[in-house]
Amino acid sequence: MAAEAPCYTVVFEDTTKSTDEDRLDTLRRLLCRRLMGTLRPHEADATVAAQLTLLMPIIQYIMPSKNKQLKKLLQFYWEVCPKYDENGKLKQEMILVVNAIRNDLQHTNEYIHAELLEPLIPTCRSCLEHRHSYVRKNAVFAVYTIYREYEHLIPDAPELMQTFIAAESDVTCKRNAFVFLAHCAMSKAVEWLISVYDQLTSLDELLQVSIIEVIRLDCKNDTTHRPRYIRYMFELLNSSSHSVKYEAATMLTTLTQNPAAVKAAASCFVNLVIKESDNNVKLIVLDRLDTLRSKHGHILDGLTMDILQVLSSADMEVRRKAMSIVLSMTSNRNVKEVVLFLKKQLQQTQEREFEKAPEYRQLLIQSIHVLAVKFFEVAASVVHAIMEFLGDSNNPSALDVVAFVREVVEKFPHLRPSICDKLTQTLTEIKSGKTFRGHVEGPSDIQATFQDICKMIGEIPILASEQRLLDEADGEEDKKAEGSGRPKVLADGTYATETAYTSTNSARSEAVKAASKPPLRGCDVSSYIGRRLFHGSVLASVLTKLVLRFDDLTDDRPKANALRAESMLIMTSIIRVGQSKFVTVPIDEDSNERILNCIQTLSELQEKSIVHDIFLKDTKAAYSKILVAQEKKAAEKKEAENTKEHVVQYVEDLGKATGAAEVREDFISNLSRISQLTGFSDHIYAEAYVKMHGFDIMLDVLLVNQTSNTLQNLCLDCATLGDLKLVERPAVYTIAPHGFQSIKATIKVSSTETGIIFGSILWDGPALAECCVILNDIHIDIMDYIKPAYCSETQFRSTWTEFEWENMVKVSTNMTDLRDYLKHVMKSTNMSCLTPEGALSGDCDFLSANMYARSLFGEDALVNLSIEKTEAGIVGHVRIRSKTQAIALSLGDRITMCESQKDSKSSI
Repeated sequence: MAAEAPCYTVVFEDTTKSTDEDRLDTLRRLLCRRLMGTLRPHEADATVAAQLTLLMPIIQYIMPSKNKQLKKLLQFYWEVCPKYDENGKLKQEMILVVNAIRNDLQHTNEYIHAELLEPLIPTCRSCLEHRHSYVRKNAVFAVYTIYREYEHLIPDAPELMQTFIAAESDVTCKRNAFVFLAHCAMSKAVEWLISVYDQLTSLDELLQVSIIEVIRLDCKNDTTHRPRYIRYMFELLNSSSHSVKYEAATMLTTLTQNPAAVKAAASCFVNLVIKESDNNVKLIVLDRLDTLRSKHGHILDGLTMDILQVLSSADMEVRRKAMSIVLSMTSNRNVKEVVLFLKKQLQQTQEREFEKAPEYRQLLIQSIHVLAVKFFEVAASVVHAIMEFLGDSNNPSALDVVAFVREVVEKFPHLRPSICDKLTQTLTEIKSGKTFRGHVEGPSDIQATFQDICKMIGEIPILASEQRLLDEADGEEDKKAEGSGRPKVLADGTYATETAYTSTNSARSEAVKAASKPPLRGCDVSSYIGRRLFHGSVLASVLTKLVLRFDDLTDDRPKANALRAESMLIMTSIIRVGQSKFVTVPIDEDSNERILNCIQTLSELQEKSIVHDIFLKDTKAAYSKILVAQEKKAAEKKEAENTKEHVVQYVEDLGKATGAAEVREDFISNLSRISQLTGFSDHIYAEAYVKMHGFDIMLDVLLVNQTSNTLQNLCLDCATLGDLKLVERPAVYTIAPHGFQSIKATIKVSSTETGIIFGSILWDGPALAECCVILNDIHIDIMDYIKPAYCSETQFRSTWTEFEWENMVKVSTNMTDLRDYLKHVMKSTNMSCLTPEGALSGDCDFLSANMYARSLFGEDALVNLSIEKTEAGIVGHVRIRSKTQAIALSLGDRITMCESQKDSKSSI
């Protein structure tokens, strides 16, 4: 070893010489000695010192050189030099070698790429025949990359891949080769696809998905194989893979609009929803099925009962989506079967308990309600079955039943007698105070209903009965000692006696609350003795209507007067108990005034007939107007959807006919989405185009090198705040002096929240010093994920009560028109107004409206606007409620920002 030491010394001295000619000569001599065997491997790897003496000088002094001849010789040297240490592990110095080769491959000079790649072409070809499939599949993509960038280096690559895919047995290698042919030689890919038609269903899942993608690419052009492709898609509908089935069904509806093909694709979607376990996948497939229904509704009518099987899913979102599709597909031909199925499901919710049974029951009741009103022939068969749920302990379900009964009574007069009888029978079973509503017309029905109401109220006056219960509990001692008198040892060692005292006031109060009470007084935590005295005002209105209607229908004055007197006594009792010590919260002023108005109306029964018309006729007419307005709104919505579908279909057909089917984005709107990330005086100027694409954010960042130096190892380092996630980190680039580079990044969005994207640009400066430019923040607009939506008033109220997060935004603006401010809020928040137009019309200095929107992630946003016009402008507040805090805060910030911008513009 000592004899060989001078050799390393000579090499070291030669490599440190300043000229490339000397280094070139030294490297030639070193290669010759290695290839001729003069420097044997065991001698070169004898010690670590020898490795460092030989390898590190070459890395340090020869590898950084830009001389092309040196670079070529280095490629040969890396092949023959010892790469492993005495333990058989890769030397750490080889990391520097690999990094240098990588930098050369990313060099801005393409000739350097070619010089590096050209010697590797034979190796890549030979790797296609390697015994390991892992090597072969990566060799395919290596050939693909070389052919795409430098076609002249391997001009016969398509023929090579065609031969390779014909002889290959590994599935992944076949798939990679097929993708190569699809992007570089479509005709050869189609030729191979036709040759494997008989084996199509037995191919691997990855290959089948690639085949569908190739068909999609080929159909963008005027291909003559479209009929053949349609047969291929029919075959792939029978695949065992769910992803292949979904892609094949989607592609089939793109290739043809034939009814048989559409029905086959829809059947495939339905089977996927039933068999798939992932609820997110179920929702995606249901969305696709709904889109198919909107275009080919009449073709899919036969699948309505199949879609009803989706209701077996435990997820409520899946059930709601499936039910909405079923309701839109139901017609006169299948409505009886659909209603029968829903009635059986409704019965099952009573017979057995399962998760979210009350919510599912409410959904079924609402659906039956829609079908019964839409198809009058089934109303009689379902109304009595639905009324069995008037006594449901679930308050929303019972309210839905009441709303259904009211609408049926109004629209189908011939069903009123049987419905009134059923209502009278079920009064004692009702557990919810809000559910005590009904409709009676005949004198005998009124008397029977009044007697049932009196039984459900109990002893009159109410205050006297409560006082009696309190007096019964008053016989106990004022204070009662509880616990034993045994001494207790304290912390300091002394003894003490522990005695507990209980006040009889609390005991008496608990006794009054725990006493058995009639249903109407006991429901909803004792409606009249508790916190819900508003129900007492509703009862007063009901009693007033009963007395007025009975007085119009009968000439028996004693009975009418007795009915009136008892009603006034009940109303007076409600007011007195509302002002007594038995209630936790005193009766509110509005309820008190309403009950007093009812008492005054009954006391002046024969004097003011106009008040009678208000109670008996105007209220009924108002409800009829509400139903007409709802029907009109539903018809307008349906007509708008149909018009939109026709317009979209016409535009698509026109685009296909004129060859302008590709969607061209608005240039001006694109400019508004460009964000400047750096300054004009920075070394690198950067700007980003932010595009929302479903649940993804696409960032297209343009970088401009404003220096006269080449920027190497440049990377875009991004980070996010909020529910945003960077899918993949951008690659490293090299930008020539005054050159340009476009970098694309994808960010996944998981919820409706104002997110922030921030980061920096890093590159290697002089002497490998790291240089950095900090980027401006990119704020993601929440409005891109919120869309206007509609819900019923009952759903709005129940959801409002359920949601926990509330954000109240104060309103103070110099705007003067209340309706203009409402439209401004709707436009800035993408909200739809649920308050009817009639309630907003007229001249008034106050305005209150409810608004609703839904995000792409299924999150509900509820807004209540209460504003007042003053001399200084409009004041009030906006209350925002949502299930999560993020959406409530984000919408509040949006309203505040838009209001400030509006005020600043008006002041200018």
